[in-house]
Amino acid sequence: MPSIFDIDVMKSDGQHYSLSRLKGKTMLIVNTASQCRFTPQYQELEILHKKYEQQGLVILAFPCNQFAKQEPETDDKIETFCQVNYGISFALHKKIQVNGSETIPLYQFLKSRAKGVLGSESIKWNFTKFLVSPDGQKIQRFSPTTSPMTLESQIIEYLSNN
Repeated sequence: MPSIFDIDVMKSDGQHYSLSRLKGKTMLIVNTASQCRFTPQYQELEILHKKYEQQGLVILAFPCNQFAKQEPETDDKIETFCQVNYGISFALHKKIQVNGSETIPLYQFLKSRAKGVLGSESIKWNFTKFLVSPDGQKIQRFSPTTSPMTLESQIIEYLSNN
């Protein structure tokens, strides 16, 4: 059975990034959008990033335009928007598809390992979150309405068990 650490993703600059580099880290993976009512969650993601990065938390943000076309901009413009409006210092990745035939392998993996409401695999909206344990074995899915800060206790638990 493949591991999350066998997957590569694309950074916003087009460079391949192997998730194998994140073995032993706690990952919070989020599909994002700049014109969504949940966009202010970037601020909470940045708070978590600054607070726990040194302890092993890595936030992986993947812009996505699949929901009401709420992320229409280019990767460069998205990055500028996030830095100017939310001061984010965690990495943004290349804009992706989270559902359908062009779903990237990471999201195929996440959706198969952590089902949504009523066992559904599809992502329902922007800012769906996946929290991945440092060994990659435990994956939890959280809805767009879940505030990133409410995940703090689970993050601390994963970081302390590392």
